[in-house]
Amino acid sequence: MPSFMRRLLTTSALISFAIPAANALAAPTEAHTERSSKPVRQVKQAPRAASSSQPSMMGSTAPTDQAPENLDVKGSRHRSVGGGLMIKEDAPKSRSTVTAEFIQKQAAGLNPMQLIEMLPGVNTTSTDPMGLSGGHVSMRGLTESQIGFTLEGFPINDIGSYAVYPQEIVDPENLRTINVEQGSADLDSPHISATGGAVNMYLLDPKERLGGKIVGSYGNYNARRIFGRLDTGYVGHTNVRGYVSFSDAVEQSWRGPGGQNKLHGETKWVSEWGKGNKISFSLVGNQSTGVMFPSTNMSAWQQKGIHNAYSSQWDPKKPNSTYYQLHRNPFTNIYASAPSTFTLTDNLTLTETPYFWYGNGNGGGAYNEDLTKQQYGSQTMTGSIGPYNASNTSSLLLYNPSNTQTYRPGAVTKLSLHTGINRLSIGYWFEYSKQIQTGPYSLIDYATGKPNDLMGSGPHLLLSNGETAQYRDNLTQTRIHTMFIADSLSLLHNRLTLEAGLKYTVVNRQGHNFLPDTSTGPYINGSWQQPLPAASIRFKINNENQLFASSTTNFRIPMNTSLYDSGAYFAGSGYSTHANANMKPEISISEEFGWRYQGPLVMSSITYFHYNFTNRLYQQTVVMPNGDYYSQSINGGNSHADGVDVEVGTRPILYHLRPYFSAEYINARTDSNVAAGSGSDYVFSKGKFAPQTPKYSLAFNLDYDDGHFFAGYGLKYIAKQYSSFNNDQHIPGYLTMNVNAGYRFKDWGVLKAPTLRLNLRNITDRHYLGYVNGTAANGLATTGVFGSKIRAGNSTYSIAAPFMVMGSASVEF
Repeated sequence: MPSFMRRLLTTSALISFAIPAANALAAPTEAHTERSSKPVRQVKQAPRAASSSQPSMMGSTAPTDQAPENLDVKGSRHRSVGGGLMIKEDAPKSRSTVTAEFIQKQAAGLNPMQLIEMLPGVNTTSTDPMGLSGGHVSMRGLTESQIGFTLEGFPINDIGSYAVYPQEIVDPENLRTINVEQGSADLDSPHISATGGAVNMYLLDPKERLGGKIVGSYGNYNARRIFGRLDTGYVGHTNVRGYVSFSDAVEQSWRGPGGQNKLHGETKWVSEWGKGNKISFSLVGNQSTGVMFPSTNMSAWQQKGIHNAYSSQWDPKKPNSTYYQLHRNPFTNIYASAPSTFTLTDNLTLTETPYFWYGNGNGGGAYNEDLTKQQYGSQTMTGSIGPYNASNTSSLLLYNPSNTQTYRPGAVTKLSLHTGINRLSIGYWFEYSKQIQTGPYSLIDYATGKPNDLMGSGPHLLLSNGETAQYRDNLTQTRIHTMFIADSLSLLHNRLTLEAGLKYTVVNRQGHNFLPDTSTGPYINGSWQQPLPAASIRFKINNENQLFASSTTNFRIPMNTSLYDSGAYFAGSGYSTHANANMKPEISISEEFGWRYQGPLVMSSITYFHYNFTNRLYQQTVVMPNGDYYSQSINGGNSHADGVDVEVGTRPILYHLRPYFSAEYINARTDSNVAAGSGSDYVFSKGKFAPQTPKYSLAFNLDYDDGHFFAGYGLKYIAKQYSSFNNDQHIPGYLTMNVNAGYRFKDWGVLKAPTLRLNLRNITDRHYLGYVNGTAANGLATTGVFGSKIRAGNSTYSIAAPFMVMGSASVEF
């Protein structure tokens, strides 16, 4: 590590632990009244850190880099643009923001993906009405595994697959804003997968006085949710304030038996003092156990529609591997972070964001096993489990979950020197993660059809050589070293801002496959180094009009699943996943040019964007000659896209109405012929439209709010999306509509703003395929580039959530 980085980290550690307690917990100095005639003591607000005083795309991911949150003041809280779907923006790149005002009017408990669905270029799909089973999102045709997600400045994407599980992240009542960067993440954003933009979530700060909030909700599918938050106000004679919140949500499955449930807790603590010094600590815990919704293929969708679900019937004499109790998804997550800012001198600011990420859980499954013919690599042998062995059974249904356990500590350190019109920032992001993934076989209670233990604990299936039979068994360790430097120059009285920066990322990944005879061997080492330059310019024509342009480079290393075979481990078998360990990283170069108008009544933006991809990485389903199929990471070659994003919103116009409109047009093309089948031939995909990309998307939201009665109507249109590189299979376009209405009553004693709210989502109860989970080279049988016959592929899809109605009652105190 360079010596200046070692000194920087040492300085950060000393400051973090050596701040005098007398300063951090200094006594408050001012008092004022807030919402009542009783005087309330308040600490003088610390000035905003100088490091965030200028627009930037180089280093604005930490919570303290964001604009101060707006207080919930009566008489002004219902004037935000587009009903809370736009804010005044100065970043020299495309960025859209959802604020707390919009979030608080939506159905209680929606996950962050559902909350950003109206923004330009965003395509979201939920698999259940409340979002408790997750969902999917893409932006400009790039999927969530290519989008960097952060909460309070630390990464949320899975370190191995880069997947995002939105139901686990945050309760919406605690969200301040969600920033969506459609084109590129900031230079200090802690990601190794964000080739397609970023989504940054920020929590509310604790309130300055004792109080809280309670929300109760009920909806169809017997959906029930309770949320409660308690704010401590200032603790004693200190600057420390915090809150603790909990929520409990349950919902019956809308297709198939069973249901989803989630228990979620959050706490945040803040101490501010002096000139721009702030220490915060956030802890999020989530525990969920739900029945998974199976994805579908086109044939099953045409035959069964939404009724493609797990079975509700169990017969001990005829065990069924599709019984719903064998397909549950228990998972526990804990996220902790301490984003803090210290003003070292009048011109020098240190921002430190240490974090820790823990996850443990699985997706359940079950398979019939022949104990007389088990495999250990290329060796055939017998197996036994509990009272069963090869002499008394040749077919036994066993529980086989896909377990994943993750430990992920890291920190982002940034030092900013701001001298008049210039700001120089240097930083370092380090992370060291361990991910353990196993797939043991364990017993099922034949009387009930439930697994003996949802986590797949013993007794396990043992092979005759004493080894535990595993579907997969690997350990992945990832070390990330990222250095970045950026300079920002503000000229012409802040009308012209020029920025340039460079990020240099070094990723070392070590894989250990504990199973024998796999194609990649027991030890797999990967190392990637990539310089990532960025530059931008913003020019303010006047107070209302500004132009901006930016160019960025991003990369994504292959997923850890590409390192390992999984499934059956012997030559010629149809593995569930095939390794492809020698792939190059995915590189994207993105350019944007845009104009913003930000007047007192109307705000708008229009952005032209272009991106080029080299070594575009996809997950592809491959069909073998015998009809079996497997998934594999593939290099889809090069691709490019051109498009336009539009966003328009207003403050209250006639009759308190605030309309908002967003749209995107994109022309995305594959620049290479893609390998198909076993890889010996290619389909004619060069020049064809990129899969998973809707050419058009439109959104409209109309908000009414007179301070007491409020209502909203929103619609979203997504054009068709190809599921194959050959463009011979697609899911149709669809239109969905949502409605909300509510009433805020006057304060009643200590009860503040009692509110009743009704939310309707997908009001036409449209049944549709909302997302392409897995692409195929070709959807129908075809002839390849070299003349060979290629079997039809097997693209997979998510079935989108149906109509939902939910009523909620809330009160603050």
